[in-house]
Amino acid sequence: MTTTFPDPVDCGLTVVVPCFNEVENIEPSYREITNELGHYSLELIFVDDGSTDGTLAGIRALAAADPRVRYLSFTRNFGFEAAFSAGYRYASRPWVLHVDADQQFPAAEAEKLIEAARQGNDAVFGVRTNRQDPLLRRWGTAAFHFLGRRVLRIEIPPGATAFRLVRTELARRIVDLRLGTPYFLATVPRLTSRYTCVQVAHRARERGESKVGFGFLASHAIELFVGFTRRLTTAASATALSAGGLGVLAAAAAAFGLLGASATAALLFALLSVLLVVLSLTVRYLVVVGAGQPRPRQFYVREANFAVEADDRLFTSEDPAGPRLIDVQLGKGVSA
Repeated sequence: MTTTFPDPVDCGLTVVVPCFNEVENIEPSYREITNELGHYSLELIFVDDGSTDGTLAGIRALAAADPRVRYLSFTRNFGFEAAFSAGYRYASRPWVLHVDADQQFPAAEAEKLIEAARQGNDAVFGVRTNRQDPLLRRWGTAAFHFLGRRVLRIEIPPGATAFRLVRTELARRIVDLRLGTPYFLATVPRLTSRYTCVQVAHRARERGESKVGFGFLASHAIELFVGFTRRLTTAASATALSAGGLGVLAAAAAAFGLLGASATAALLFALLSVLLVVLSLTVRYLVVVGAGQPRPRQFYVREANFAVEADDRLFTSEDPAGPRLIDVQLGKGVSA
């Protein structure tokens, strides 16, 4: 008996486009997406991640001309994870397609993801077949996946990228988990086993500058390695405790003259052993207790052309109406 699943094409598609200082790519990315995917029941959500150039103005122009275009603009730059998470949360179609504004993944390649989704997968990730990025970034990504998957045993879809098609219900559930270290690629396997990867084409960036540097990759890796496995913190604690034990033995040996050390050396060894034990316990405390501490939301919205949740907006005490929606066509606020 052949199992059939709802066709993503028939159900409808929300294309989420995170943007940070991508003024040169807004209109070309919109044109490519609508040309290649416009025959679907389509919605586009552009998420302006606190851009300081003309990105927001370009998005406003698209929204004014095309009712399929919706947008969110953040109060500041909150980062890549926050940008696409906001788009996922407010997607209205049953499927979310993530397409970055830099157009390095051709929109036409989404057909491969859709075909894989038809096989019953909840999430489909694109894998670059001919990556057109600097050598350092390619090496960094390879090392990241090797350490994450092979060394730390974190389940990450092999070779997965941000170019992905996900059931909106699943994507929204992941976003609403509000993890201390949110990492979408590693969270999907924790919620469903029905995911896969497909090979897709990749091209070099034609306009603008990449926002992904060494600092971004390093911080992203640390969040994954600390937030999705206890191997690092366990190893750190075990090492500190072992060093503390060796320090006690060395202090005792020095005190009895077995190492020819003076009483001062014995005291230093003892203090070092105490310090290492305290450090190991502190690390475990921060990991266990710190994960449950209150923290700001992942993002805050300053402007949108549709109503957003009150908790996702910032407003001042001078605004008695509370959260408000900006009507960009009339240029005045309207109650959300």
